[in-house]
Amino acid sequence: MESWPSVNRSQFLFSPSAGRTSPLILEEAFYFGMDRENSARNPNCFGKAISDGKKSRDPMCLKNVQNIIPNKNGQQNEIGPKKTDFSTMFSHDLLPQKNGEENTKHFLSEVVEMLLNYVCASFDRKNKVLDFHHPHQLKEGIEGFSLDLSDEPENLDQLLVDCRDTLKYGVKTGHPRFFNQLSTGLDVVGLAGEWLTATANTNMFTFEIAPVFILMEDILLNKMYEKIGWIANEADGIFSPGGTISNLYSVLIARYKRFPEVKTKGMASLPTLVLFTSEHSHYSIKKVAAILGIGTENVILVKCNERGKMIPSDLMLKILEAKEKGCIPLYVNATAGTTVYGAIDPLTEIADICEEHQLWMHVDAAWGGGLLMSQKHSEKLTGIERAKSVTWNPHKMLSVPLQCSAILVREKGLLQACNQMCAGYLFQPDKHYEVSYDTGDKTIQCGRHVDIFKFWLMWKAKGTVGFEEKINKHLENADYLYSILKDRNDFELVFEGKPELSNVCFWYIPPSLKDLPKSQERNKRLNQVAPKIKARMMEEGTIMIGYQPYGDLVNFFRCVFSNQATRRSDIDFLVDEIVRLGSDL
Repeated sequence: MESWPSVNRSQFLFSPSAGRTSPLILEEAFYFGMDRENSARNPNCFGKAISDGKKSRDPMCLKNVQNIIPNKNGQQNEIGPKKTDFSTMFSHDLLPQKNGEENTKHFLSEVVEMLLNYVCASFDRKNKVLDFHHPHQLKEGIEGFSLDLSDEPENLDQLLVDCRDTLKYGVKTGHPRFFNQLSTGLDVVGLAGEWLTATANTNMFTFEIAPVFILMEDILLNKMYEKIGWIANEADGIFSPGGTISNLYSVLIARYKRFPEVKTKGMASLPTLVLFTSEHSHYSIKKVAAILGIGTENVILVKCNERGKMIPSDLMLKILEAKEKGCIPLYVNATAGTTVYGAIDPLTEIADICEEHQLWMHVDAAWGGGLLMSQKHSEKLTGIERAKSVTWNPHKMLSVPLQCSAILVREKGLLQACNQMCAGYLFQPDKHYEVSYDTGDKTIQCGRHVDIFKFWLMWKAKGTVGFEEKINKHLENADYLYSILKDRNDFELVFEGKPELSNVCFWYIPPSLKDLPKSQERNKRLNQVAPKIKARMMEEGTIMIGYQPYGDLVNFFRCVFSNQATRRSDIDFLVDEIVRLGSDL
């Protein structure tokens, strides 16, 4: 692949005699979902912008023609700072190399320019959500982009090209029309927080190396306790690497609270423990049971109603059945926002049962915890304050950049007692500051990434009011999509009634299936509709939405709203695009 020298984005030089386009055009093509060949074939699109003497709105044309002027011979000259030639530079020319300051500044400036352009492109609806290629195509290399690693170092110019290509072939999860996952959107303040976090590059185990971040975590956790309804100085918590690990903590401390000897003697010293969770709950509960030696067969699934909510009477029945078998019911996981339906279990009734039978009640609010920020919707989580532990992922409904998850525990001291190992090289008790701020011994990790600064910075930027507006908008978008689909005969909702969270589940019914009576044959054909439409979506790159089967239900679409950039026009586009891509099926 020909290696282009890096260019400042305020500059442009096209040489008709050389017949080639600068990497600036190629870079623009990447961000706007165009290919390298097309951009190189059409360099003269800049001519009109230059002759008009104004900025062109064509993404393939010049951003700022004022930086190109003809000289007295009629040739184009560049003005502005001299370009840095990264093709002759390597990583050893950067800091901490002696005299590497300027090279470092120029290199990082190029990276930041690239990222800023990508961020802006992510919000532009004219751009694709993704430029899809199959795994074998990416492995084999596309347009010079190679994933292979070499023994010899490559120059900085190649690294910049690789960075651009990595962004080009990835998915713009901040795009207003990306509905594929629970965590969508791109918050600019949160992004700034993540950049600062990476620059600081410290560890969260002791106050001595992360003093500000440790205090920020303490302040944030106190705010979260208060939102749940707990007394802040009586509760405890820690940020962890995702909801599955937070759920793992909940079972770990529930087991330790009931049987503290497990820490030293292991599972062999305990009777058979049983966990309860709903049929619609996250698979992490079974995974946790496998990891902790409880066993997946000892995770009892509780029946749900048609909306995906746990049925309390069935929970009671299964607790009694477990006791009759000689097992020890230990723990109930109630879900506040199931992954597919967005269902919220009846928390108050579950809390009553847990208190009656002395079970640990955990609420997995990884998805639905954001409702606590909204005065309008927080009442849907009534009863969460009675839980003994809560999982809450701000990287989902609050759109904090991945990852940001917290395990919150109502009883202070349990995390420490359960997990501490008192490593003498880290947690010396005779330090000259208050060692309770050395939080690392509360965790199952040693090294811990700083996940809190971006969340803290976003809270500063938005205030609680800003987060409330965001949550309300997500649910308004869900209501809008629901209101469209319920009145159309080419769509069917998976369940009746308004969505409780921002999940909307539905089938698209193409013309070929409209007049077919419900039958096994119809279900077989309907099962193929969503996957085929999704494949076409990804090939065209216009939009992304998830699908899945569930129980006896054939494949259906699940649209979730957690992106602040999404408007009603994007929802209209989603519906129209599904029809366009699937009407011939």
